[in-house]
Amino acid sequence: MNIQETIERALASAGLNTQSGPMRGVSETIRNALASAGLAVGAAAAPAQAAPAHDNVVDVVAREVPAPGSDATEAAPAGGQFVLRSFSAPAGTRAYKLYVPVQAAGAQTVKTAKTAGLPLVVMLHGCTQSADDFAAGTQMNRLADEHGFVVVYPEQAPGANASRCWNWFRAEDQVRGAGEPALLAALVQAVVAEHPVDPGRVYVAGLSAGAAMAVILGETYPELFAAVGAHSGLPYAAAHDIPSAMAAMKGHGVMGMGHLPGTPADPRRQAQQAVPVIVFHGDLDHTVQHSNGERIVQQAARAHAAHPAGLQTSTEQGQAPSGRRYTRTRHTNAQGQCLVEAWTLHGAGHAWSGGAAAGSFTDGNGPDASAEMLRFFLAQPGQGKG
Repeated sequence: MNIQETIERALASAGLNTQSGPMRGVSETIRNALASAGLAVGAAAAPAQAAPAHDNVVDVVAREVPAPGSDATEAAPAGGQFVLRSFSAPAGTRAYKLYVPVQAAGAQTVKTAKTAGLPLVVMLHGCTQSADDFAAGTQMNRLADEHGFVVVYPEQAPGANASRCWNWFRAEDQVRGAGEPALLAALVQAVVAEHPVDPGRVYVAGLSAGAAMAVILGETYPELFAAVGAHSGLPYAAAHDIPSAMAAMKGHGVMGMGHLPGTPADPRRQAQQAVPVIVFHGDLDHTVQHSNGERIVQQAARAHAAHPAGLQTSTEQGQAPSGRRYTRTRHTNAQGQCLVEAWTLHGAGHAWSGGAAAGSFTDGNGPDASAEMLRFFLAQPGQGKG
């Protein structure tokens, strides 16, 4: 059996259809990556151009979104500052966009005793997206002007992943002190140090691959992030390579031999940090199955329940103005503080709920995930993380 046949069998064993739908072209991507490494993949494979080591597509392909300045994308409301910057650390270099709201943009934005204190929301885009795309779709910058907080949008480098996916599925990018978690944590710490940000009110949110990385950051740097928002994402250590990533996205267990990190067989990958988490997930998401959102909630609730008194759970049904139905479940502590909140969006697919059409992967039917995540974040007491 050649490598191509092995790939096709592995994908089929996970129940993945690569001939049509969201996963179309995945086997071709893997085939090209193998060919670029000099591995034979069958007589039908054509020579491939050299590709980055992490040429991995683990998400659907987004449509292109015009760059800022066009009529289609209004990522920066009038008055705020939306600037492109770059950050370098031992773990690598990444570009990022920084939004400073109207309240701070007209004054000195370097941290001083007078200006320090704004919350910071870190937004991690999904595969094939950019900072501008994600800002346009989520409209987080407009909320920043309304409520007074700074937003930072790190961008994945094509050299790290050709499809601009955060590498949530690699074991080496699921640990503290190395890989993308270390790079993103250092980037955030630099923004906190240089701008009018309260280090006790730093939050991270993401979509799809970005949501999976946000969950990883909450687990690996709990002292840095006061809360996590995950939209259409995956739980901590859901995979350790491409095959297990695609299986996890489909709602299956790990393919092949060995154990999936995060099981009792590998306790080093169990989620243990009790960080507040809010989860949004459509129950018709066929790219990242809804069961993944449920697992994020289970991990978080288990971590919080390990504390004295545990959590109380309540569930309510609701409907957005568009008619979209949802189920919201809240897990609160003895003081009534909601530490884990889950929104199941009935009939929704793989898209940011309540997002604007100017960005990719958005569903304007709501409810408004950006506003609800912000509400959840700001309700947390914050921590003294000087």
